[in-house]
Amino acid sequence: MNKIFVDTNILIYSIDEDSKFYSKSQEILFNSNSQLFTSSKNLSEFLSVVTRSPTNALLIEDALTAIEDFSNIFTILYPTKISFSVFKKMLQKYKPKGLKIHDFEIVSIVLANEINQIATFNIKDFESIEEISLIPNKSLKQ
Repeated sequence: MNKIFVDTNILIYSIDEDSKFYSKSQEILFNSNSQLFTSSKNLSEFLSVVTRSPTNALLIEDALTAIEDFSNIFTILYPTKISFSVFKKMLQKYKPKGLKIHDFEIVSIVLANEINQIATFNIKDFESIEEISLIPNKSLKQ
């Protein structure tokens, strides 16, 4: 079975019916024949974003309910010694700075779990990383 890692923005758009990415996010989550994964880091980022929105922030209880719903769809991945080793190698190869380092940590978790596809609308966050491919394609970027 095909393995796809789902980035935080897909999670956020999947609960935002006003987003232009809502339908595509729903399609990725609920109409996929692939095995879906996300990480504890992405779930933390999801909680951070949806509970701080100035216009329609979720209560923490509602955000946690969304996380619980996601846990029925995804296998949740966690950092390991192996992913940290991959992380260090990627940092040496790509030399990212600042916030980009978070993206490389996520990719290291993905690669350590033998996954090479990431579903994201933030194509620019990952497009320079040769070891992965991105879903959806660049024509759908925000």
